[in-house]
Amino acid sequence: MQDIWKKATEISGLLSAIRRDIHRHPELSMQEYRTSGIVADTLEKAGIETRRGIAGTGITGTLQGNSPGRCLALRADMDALPIEEKTGAEYASINKGIMHACGHDVHTTCLLGAALILSGIRDSFPGTVKFIFQPAEEINDGAKQMIKAGVLSDPEFEAIFGLHTAPAIPAGKIGVKEGPLMAAVDTIRIVILGEGGHGAVPDRTRDAVVAASAVVQNLQTVVSRKTSPFDPVVVSIGTIHGGKANNVIADRVEMSGTVRTYNAETREKMPGLLKNIIARTCAALDTEGKLEYIFDLPPLVNDPECAGIIREAALNVLRPGSVIEATPSGGGEDFAVFLEHVKGAFFFLGTGGKYEWHHPEFDVNEDCLAAGAAVLSQTAANYLRKE
Repeated sequence: MQDIWKKATEISGLLSAIRRDIHRHPELSMQEYRTSGIVADTLEKAGIETRRGIAGTGITGTLQGNSPGRCLALRADMDALPIEEKTGAEYASINKGIMHACGHDVHTTCLLGAALILSGIRDSFPGTVKFIFQPAEEINDGAKQMIKAGVLSDPEFEAIFGLHTAPAIPAGKIGVKEGPLMAAVDTIRIVILGEGGHGAVPDRTRDAVVAASAVVQNLQTVVSRKTSPFDPVVVSIGTIHGGKANNVIADRVEMSGTVRTYNAETREKMPGLLKNIIARTCAALDTEGKLEYIFDLPPLVNDPECAGIIREAALNVLRPGSVIEATPSGGGEDFAVFLEHVKGAFFFLGTGGKYEWHHPEFDVNEDCLAAGAAVLSQTAANYLRKE
């Protein structure tokens, strides 16, 4: 077995250059043409069988080991966010209003690093590694579209692994755990219907704004009184729109929000619980409430065996004390869609940043790049070597 960590450090300068290039030229979901071009060109130069244009901008690479065997997949996402960058870095985005504020440039770079490392030691392991570079994670659609386009086959893989930046974890460390790691992500849309009128004559109206205010407050009782305190649930209203003038009582209010859960049974119960609160609150205020509940993404739940393989791989290549127990995140990830089809696991890559995901000053300590590439590479090698 060649020294994967040594190889990762040897290409750390190249990884930094790739990451900065991608960071400087971010692209929104389903528009990752330049990024996917860099990915495909890099894979082809490394002698990896490459397919372009999957579900639009998706890329796959297939690497054969020294003999037939099992097949696993390693996955990264490529898209950026509609956020104006304020880092002031010399490699800051040149695309106005778009930036890599979630670290997908890091994910793509780490997976490219793993592809380069594994292609250099392909004679040392059996089986096949499939590299999946996915578009449109930020709009919860890329994994679904790649699966629809047939990415689960040709070659078919039996396990999948991935990573996500984690600013709260120091660079050079990773966080991993068995079971639930990231939340299910669902969207709610609520419409409150009343009867408008003059603001000075409220008794002749049915005030949709008052009802909406009560609904926002009462929805929190679903969390505090309808679910176990040991079963994390979040219900947040993000938008509220109603009324057209200061002296007119609104007859309609529209709201939208997000629901986050980790337990599949709890998730299934949420539409009924929310609908009941909305209907009864509105009825008490002589209004009508309607709920649209959209199941967007399932929870990301790590397979225990696969999480253990990541942990073992990280212990093989990183310094002692570099593997910590990950704290579950309320964020969602469409890697979870892959886990509905095959077993796998996801880990948090420490990036040591000051700001969290989706912040205009989000940035990373690039020491994370070699660590991410090494852990992905070692995970693949260890998995394929196991009987």
